[in-house]
Amino acid sequence: MNPSEPTFSMFLAPIANTSPKAAVTLRDVFSYITSDVAKDSTSRLRSLAAEQRAKFKASHFDYCTFSGIYSKRSGKGLVSHSGLICFDFDHLTDVEASFSTLILDRYFPTLLLFRSPSGDGLKWVISMREAFSHRAPYFPNDNLITYHSFFFSAVAQYLRDAYGLEADEQCKDISRACFLPYDPNAYLNANIL
Repeated sequence: MNPSEPTFSMFLAPIANTSPKAAVTLRDVFSYITSDVAKDSTSRLRSLAAEQRAKFKASHFDYCTFSGIYSKRSGKGLVSHSGLICFDFDHLTDVEASFSTLILDRYFPTLLLFRSPSGDGLKWVISMREAFSHRAPYFPNDNLITYHSFFFSAVAQYLRDAYGLEADEQCKDISRACFLPYDPNAYLNANIL
C-alpha cells in the first residue's frame, strides 16, 4: 500500500453491521468489484422486482465509506477524513454515456467509477484535496470534515449544469455507505493515486 494513498473503511454485509472489517484503498475496492466476490449477489439483485431490491441489497452486499476511516459507522465514529467523496447517480437513462462523460470531465479527475448494484446508476469517486488546498489559506478554521458538504453541493451543482446529472443528496453525509457490486468494467485511474 502506498502510504500517501487515501484509506477508508470497508464493512461486511449486512448494512446493520457498523463495525469496519478493514481500512482499504481505491485499488483494494477496484480489485474487489472486478473480481467475482459480488458476482452472484449482483446478478440476483438485478433479477429481482424493484420493490425487493433495497432489502436484498442491505443484507447481501459488503460496503465502504469512501470519505473516511471509522471506529464505528456513525457521525461520532469518524476517525479521519480520507479526502475522497463518492457521488451516486441513480436511474440514469444512458449509464454508458454518463460513464464516458464523467471519465472525461476536465475539472474533476475520476479516481474510481463503477456501475451501481442495480446496474442503472453509477458511483463516481473523486478527490476533494486539491480544491480544499486552494481554499485552506482563506478559511484557516476549515478542515476536510467541515468542507465535505460544501464541496458536495458545489460539484453537484456543476454536474447538474454541465451534464444534467443529479447526484443523490445523501452523499453529503460523510458516513454514507456505498454498496460494492460486481463490475468487471469498472474504471480506476491508477495514474493519479
